[in-house]
Amino acid sequence: MKAVVIKGGKGPAEALSLLDSVQAPDAPGPNEAIVKIAAFALNRMDISQRNGVYPVPPHAPSTLGVEFSGTIEVIGPDSTTDLKVGDRVFGLVAGGAYAEYVRCSTKLLLPYSEPTTLESTLTFLTAAGIPEVWFTATQVLLQIAQIHLIKDRIKNVLIHAGASAVGTAALQLARSVLGPEAKLFATVGSDEKVKFVESVAGADYGINYKKYDFVKFITDKTDGAGVDVILDLVGQDYFMKNLTIAATDARMVLISTISGGVVEHANIGMILYKRLRIEGTTLRSRTIEYQSEIKELFQKYALPHLLSGEFVNPVDKVFSWEDIVQAHKYMESNAAMGKIVCVVD
Repeated sequence: MKAVVIKGGKGPAEALSLLDSVQAPDAPGPNEAIVKIAAFALNRMDISQRNGVYPVPPHAPSTLGVEFSGTIEVIGPDSTTDLKVGDRVFGLVAGGAYAEYVRCSTKLLLPYSEPTTLESTLTFLTAAGIPEVWFTATQVLLQIAQIHLIKDRIKNVLIHAGASAVGTAALQLARSVLGPEAKLFATVGSDEKVKFVESVAGADYGINYKKYDFVKFITDKTDGAGVDVILDLVGQDYFMKNLTIAATDARMVLISTISGGVVEHANIGMILYKRLRIEGTTLRSRTIEYQSEIKELFQKYALPHLLSGEFVNPVDKVFSWEDIVQAHKYMESNAAMGKIVCVVD
């Protein structure tokens, strides 16, 4: 089959190449399927893995890609699923989505129908970019921060990298669960992205961190109260600022360390006297059973809104997978507002 490979095992975007002689997936086992991929979406972890600095789960193939849309070609024997051959699905895998075919668990597949009207938003392009970001947003806000269980005491939420795909999903999910009373803050890197998170994702305040100190901004807007929930993808550069702006009993979830993972001279006393709950998490390395639990929460709290069009999953740019080098370079430019999707043509 055709698949994107990394020449030399790691390297810059130019190391990516589309080959037509890659070993196809093995036959599916029980509760597995082979899906013919129509499109796959890019994620930051793909760049880290390409550069050789991402801890790939032992069971993951070397081929990049964790989310996709496509059509079921084969279902494994003795599978307990309502899915059938020919169904259009989107889903999550530990790796291997940059390919013509992928073997995956049926527990992490979701069916969808191509839209029959122009008003519908769930096409094979938007579906390809849903699983990783929306499962992640569901995991951090519901499974870990549990905002649906403590929503009565959440007044202010801060989501870093608000114009990223995860940030956009998290803002919409937080708004839906917490209602209009909660104030949502989002840090972004340009005035254009400020407009995007406020008009598309539902943030009350987009904060251009290149122009404003978000700690002072939020302190002023909350009369010194701070924020009750923090979703952080940045890490090192924001750790102390997060502790400063966190309210008493706040919950912070760390899902990436874009700026680095080492924090020197941190005043961890604030964690103590503010009674902060700080938790780090990943999704890709989790078991199928855990990810399936997240899928169930996603189906309850997010999927109906995506199907109705109330939630949006913006696709920023679409590439042919033959242009995978350009797609990776575009992601590295940090210009995207929404998902970057590659069509397998």
